[in-house]
Amino acid sequence: MQPRNMSMSGVVDLAAVKAAQEAKAKAEQARAQAARQGGTGGVSPADLVIDVSEATFERDVLQRSTEVPVVIDFWAEWCQPCKQLSPVLERLTVEYNGRVLLAKIDVDANQMLMQQFGVQGIPAVFAVVAGQALPLFQGAAGEAQIRETLDQLVAVAEQRFGLTGLVVDPEAEPGARPAAESVPEGPYDALLEAAVRALDAGDLGGAVQAYKNVLSEDPGNEEAKLGLAQAELLQRVQGLDPQQVRKAAAEQPGDAQAQIAAADLDLVGGHVEDAFGRLIDTVRRTAGDDRDAVRVRLLELFEVVGADDPRVTAARRALARALF
Repeated sequence: MQPRNMSMSGVVDLAAVKAAQEAKAKAEQARAQAARQGGTGGVSPADLVIDVSEATFERDVLQRSTEVPVVIDFWAEWCQPCKQLSPVLERLTVEYNGRVLLAKIDVDANQMLMQQFGVQGIPAVFAVVAGQALPLFQGAAGEAQIRETLDQLVAVAEQRFGLTGLVVDPEAEPGARPAAESVPEGPYDALLEAAVRALDAGDLGGAVQAYKNVLSEDPGNEEAKLGLAQAELLQRVQGLDPQQVRKAAAEQPGDAQAQIAAADLDLVGGHVEDAFGRLIDTVRRTAGDDRDAVRVRLLELFEVVGADDPRVTAARRALARALF
């Protein structure tokens, strides 16, 4: 199965952020439901380390990566360094208690996956977070280095994508799936699914309208608000010439509309701090209607990234200083 939404540069994928936040909400709902029923809705510790093949990659890596960071260990039976590294990864995965999932891929049996990840030698360790692939390290690594890498991975997954990991239940039967799969559909799931299908098809106008349909009935729907902000951002940058936009912004630092367009491109490219900093600087340089337009766009970009993101928190403080 071809990995989707792959970005080795770590760029923020807007659709992936949405999928992760949706998964987080459903997981929290499932845990609450399981608690009411006297259980945890958790997975067995044995299910934190899994063997993955090309046939199961979509389900066990891409889909699970919207719940928990998935660490991928590319290995082979003949690889001596793998025999040193793999047991450490397995032990630490269990120790991290649901904050990461370890997927073991035998390269001899899964050559296509090895090629798709660009693996040049083994052992090679990657992570997939909310559908995005990130290279971690290649070759043998010490336990201290692995711990530091996993800590960074967990922090990024939580701060950027809202992934809180899996609930682990020592009493759960191995192979049992969490209760999240049995969460009943909400009243707007069909409309939200229509919006996602429109996004996948490149119909940004259709996606915008679908999200607005949900918000007309449920103005507080967080998933629809996030989806609308993302779809409108993608709609705005569609058809822009990035080179021309950035040239205009560089030549006209006080032009509000030029800076707004460049900030949109910054955010779509994953340069979150650059987008926020550009608009905050423009707030300082402008006044009146121009300043208000820049402020409003910055607030819209906050919605795209998510209120809980620490970069949004820092940018809100900087905006307040620039305004007052």
